[in-house]
Amino acid sequence: MKARVAERGQVTIPKVLRERLGIRPGTILEFKEDQGKLVAVKAETLDTIDQIYGKLGSGRRTDDVLRELRDNP
Repeated sequence: MKARVAERGQVTIPKVLRERLGIRPGTILEFKEDQGKLVAVKAETLDTIDQIYGKLGSGRRTDDVLRELRDNP
């Protein structure tokens, strides 16, 4: 597939590729050069806190946490 670079440097990603790769309006792409090739990758949209939230665990069972939350309004 080919696309022409517009005067302002804009390129339209072919619809087939957008659909296949899940690229929708608002999707952020990161661009890099790799051995003379332009590579676009969907950017990770979660911030650092969102990426690690919940991974460390509290050492408590979910049922115990829910019970505590329900008992203390």
